[in-house]
Amino acid sequence: MRPKFHGVAPALVTPMHEDGSINYDGLKSLIQHVSDGGVDYLVVQGTTGESATTSKDEKKRILEFVKEHNYKNLPIVYGVGGNNTPEVVKYLKEVDLTGVDAILSVCPYYNKPGARGVIAHYTAIADASPVPVIMYNIPGRTGINMSASTTLTLAQHPNIIGIKEASCIIEQCMEIYKGKPEDFLLISGDDVQAVPIIACGGVGVMSVIANAIPTKFTNMIHAALDGDFKGARDVLGDFLAIDPLLYEEGNPVGVKKILEIKGLAESHVRLPLVKASEELGERMKVVLANDNL
Repeated sequence: MRPKFHGVAPALVTPMHEDGSINYDGLKSLIQHVSDGGVDYLVVQGTTGESATTSKDEKKRILEFVKEHNYKNLPIVYGVGGNNTPEVVKYLKEVDLTGVDAILSVCPYYNKPGARGVIAHYTAIADASPVPVIMYNIPGRTGINMSASTTLTLAQHPNIIGIKEASCIIEQCMEIYKGKPEDFLLISGDDVQAVPIIACGGVGVMSVIANAIPTKFTNMIHAALDGDFKGARDVLGDFLAIDPLLYEEGNPVGVKKILEIKGLAESHVRLPLVKASEELGERMKVVLANDNL
């Protein structure tokens, strides 16, 4: 068994019906699909779970449902973040985090705080959270990039255990690895950069594509973690063509379309996202067939 939070965690999508209501039967099937595919832990209500458009009550119900149907008893990471620090802290005091192994908290978006603001934000969250905190750096969505220096300052907090790094800057990942405490987790937030980041000292990936193709993707990541980089590189090539299609019309629009193509779940999303175009779906079918996905 791998150490906790090492390996692959699908950032679970939230299956939905055409009217926008949550499809809990679909969610149950998805949990079984990824668990049978060998993933190592689960991320609930991250960005890929459409957390921006689910209510607080829905978030709590989704979390409880995943805990109830987590038949392999995989560790659970729950998304708790925002750009209103007092509200995030308040929610941490309200929500039942029993059975949750850590929270994933995104760097505050839109406000564009400087480094001191980011440090104060995460310190308040880490002080309030009853479970460990994994930070999430994703400049493409937040408008700011947490520098390696900021990450390493926060890595000294006893309740901050890692970062999901989605800056797509390999040199930044190398800086984090070089300066981090030994037990601080460097986790890739990008599927196709996961193998290179593991080579730089990362411990795995929180993944979008693992929702739809868990076995092949997880085997690749495990190979890299076991030092078989040639084997991992050979498989990584199969994901290169499909990866940009996942985000062409928004996330999780693309991966939900793949789930629909594979007969695993419908591709409905909530506004302002709209479901994938048929044209995108046709191109996906070609790539999936050509690359044995």
